[in-house]
Amino acid sequence: MYDLPSEDPEEPGLPDEFHDLQPQLLSRTLHLSRYSRNNCFTASDLNLYYDVTHPLWQKRPDWFLVVGVPRLYEGKDSRRSYVVWQEGNFPHVIVEFLSPGTEAEDLGRFHRPLAPSPPPELNGESSQKLKPPGKLEVYERYLRVPHYIVYSRYTGQLRYFKLEGGSYHEQTVGEVAPAVWLDELEIGLGIWQGEFEGVPDSWLRWCDREGNWLLTDTEQEQLEKEQERAAREQEQLEKEQERAAKEQEQLEKNRNAPPKSKNGLKKNRNAPPKNKLRPNYSRLPAICWRPEWSLSK
Repeated sequence: MYDLPSEDPEEPGLPDEFHDLQPQLLSRTLHLSRYSRNNCFTASDLNLYYDVTHPLWQKRPDWFLVVGVPRLYEGKDSRRSYVVWQEGNFPHVIVEFLSPGTEAEDLGRFHRPLAPSPPPELNGESSQKLKPPGKLEVYERYLRVPHYIVYSRYTGQLRYFKLEGGSYHEQTVGEVAPAVWLDELEIGLGIWQGEFEGVPDSWLRWCDREGNWLLTDTEQEQLEKEQERAAREQEQLEKEQERAAKEQEQLEKNRNAPPKSKNGLKKNRNAPPKNKLRPNYSRLPAICWRPEWSLSK
């Protein structure tokens, strides 16, 4: 489903569902070894005020990361905007998700239009009005963001611009994760084919140096439950194996034990037969009583 154009030619269109879910995935899979979750701030579509001499000038990045600041403003309140001259820390990473109406604004001089743009109209009032710079210029010259990443879900193209010598230089992007590696943050970025919040797509997702995708809080909780269940099953299996081993051991003992008699006593296999222990009276000579054997008084 595509967004129909607005009647206002200057209106780029409303964000689609991807622009709502993709920033959530970036924030929920962000795990920095050097910064805790309470010591960094991520936001999407939030007013970012960048120039104290023009306090009303602002940009709304699709997603950005600031490290070294509390997640809550002054440690107690959520931010309604980000004002760099009040915060003291500038964004370290900015990500923009391209759409047909924002390519020129997001890419600046790196934009390669299919057709040349018409020259601007010069008429009195508009020519004298100071126009705010575009996003690329703001991120490069005003904020000096070290890492600027641009992704188009329509073409699947990922572009990475690194600040070197005060200006952006496009870097080579890998074909497999990590397609982009941010060394000082010890984290990588790649394109993940999967389903997030019930929506299958090609998503930007954080990964480690080996290309293993970092998990969301929900995925981590599910993994821990599966590991606990597997541990319980393994423990039950070991108990059953131990019981079976004991039963087998007892069976072997019973098999090798001497047989028992009817009265419960064990039989002595070396003892002679019972018939040999009984006296054989049939072989004794018969004794008859005779009267003369009587004793005389």
